[in-house]
Amino acid sequence: MPATTALARVPEDLAARVAGDLDRYIGFGSKQAGGVGDRACGAWLTGELEGLGFKVEQQPVSVPYFVPERCELSCGTTRANVWPQPIVVPTGSQGASGPLVRIDGTGRPAGSLAGAVALLDLPFARYSTAIAKPVRVPIEAAFAAGAVAVVVITNGPTGKVIALNADGRKPMFAGPVALLAPSDAGPFLAAAIRGDKATLVLTGEGGRRPADNFIGRLDRGRKSWVAVSTPRSGWYGCAGERGGGVAAWLWLARWASKAVTGHNLAFICNSGHEYENLGAAEALKATAPRPEDTHFWLHLGANVAAQDWHDLTGQVLPGIDTQRYLSVTPGLLPLARAIFAGHVGLEAPYSSETISAGEQIEILAAGYRNVAAVFGIHRHHHVVDDDRRCVSAANVAKTAHGFQRLLERAAALDPR
Repeated sequence: MPATTALARVPEDLAARVAGDLDRYIGFGSKQAGGVGDRACGAWLTGELEGLGFKVEQQPVSVPYFVPERCELSCGTTRANVWPQPIVVPTGSQGASGPLVRIDGTGRPAGSLAGAVALLDLPFARYSTAIAKPVRVPIEAAFAAGAVAVVVITNGPTGKVIALNADGRKPMFAGPVALLAPSDAGPFLAAAIRGDKATLVLTGEGGRRPADNFIGRLDRGRKSWVAVSTPRSGWYGCAGERGGGVAAWLWLARWASKAVTGHNLAFICNSGHEYENLGAAEALKATAPRPEDTHFWLHLGANVAAQDWHDLTGQVLPGIDTQRYLSVTPGLLPLARAIFAGHVGLEAPYSSETISAGEQIEILAAGYRNVAAVFGIHRHHHVVDDDRRCVSAANVAKTAHGFQRLLERAAALDPR
């Protein structure tokens, strides 16, 4: 079947259900793990699975949180709000002060960092996590050289702060770290040239709070399981980052509960994604079907079908952002290539031995043999305005239909 024909044949009920599900997900607001939006979203999805006949098991997960009170960088009369990097190391109301010293994109400081507030000017990129070496290594080096605090300019395509994922079990850094929007950075870069004194203040309420993973099981008494997973949590509204994956996951649950009869079904939804896949790691330990009992695992990660944009004008485009990746275990490559021909970004799937990311890394490390995962970083990834403009129901429906076909074929065949 020609790719254009396959892309055109999206069932009308799929598109309509996806549109409603996207609206519902986006309407929950901020999705920070364990927060009001995350918990409301989890309750909604739990109810949807129960209505399909799945037996749902909740799994408590402890996650960090921080409610900002005052988070700002000041230098003379110049002030800017900053995003406190989790797990947050507060400064106290007096703040952390010292001469402002710039660190360039290669990690080289412009002067002594002893007693300084380091200003890390990251290279331009679509960032996602503080674990990444270009972010983590210069911060660690700055504290090792005596810096009292580090402020990171997250230079990305929107000019806004890009929130960064973090270790969810303990603070990553020896002192307070904050993120500064590129659009606010100019005066502070100029102040760093002069060696002016700066003060970083990070105050608020923090600690740990409960969040929940859940797994819905449809046990048909078969010998093997098919698993489908998606995270639902994230730093902001996550419309493009998470919305498409959640809507596609829910569509697949509705479809598979009727159509996939040769296997038991496990539909897994995790919180705590922004803490370096904390929720997924806990689910793999306690609730997921065993690797030896699992025929196929599909993971729907970030940027399943977020919108593309023009960088020059900031105009949203009708097409899908190409920076999405399909990674499959080697035996699934021929099938994935055939099904996703014509799907931008997914039409050239990778072997998981070449590239994998996010929760897929945890799934593969746990020993699951037949795994497919989509992930990516769209233009507004981890940015406060990852909102309704960043995702369209039509594009999510096309992608969900592709994964429906992959799931149908993978469930019927032995791809090993």
